[in-house]
Amino acid sequence: EVQLQASGGGLVQAGGSLRLSCATSGFTFDASSIGWFRQVSGKGSEGVSAIVISTGSTYYADFVKGRFTISADNAKNTVYLQMSSLKPEDTALYFCAATPNDSTLHVNKYWYSYFGQGTQVTVSS
Repeated sequence: EVQLQASGGGLVQAGGSLRLSCATSGFTFDASSIGWFRQVSGKGSEGVSAIVISTGSTYYADFVKGRFTISADNAKNTVYLQMSSLKPEDTALYFCAATPNDSTLHVNKYWYSYFGQGTQVTVSS
């Protein structure tokens, strides 16, 4: 059974940092692509960042470039999203997604097969 467990969200002041984790199981992590998305209540989701585990290729949305860093720990089958210089507009539910057996960097969530439940990030001004 494929599982994705996102954690690490919380309440932080503007300018602060958080590190989100996406712990995975049930598929070959080394051969997958993992993405982070976020959704504000009442709005559609948007892609934040993605990584191809086998190649290390990464993608960042323009609105997080220079502030967020995605990384992977193959030993722990976990992908991290280090978020710095957080802004109130970063407030959202963040969730991770996976597409196993894929070495393509995907931006659109429709390419992903599995989704985690999300972790709430709230940035106060």
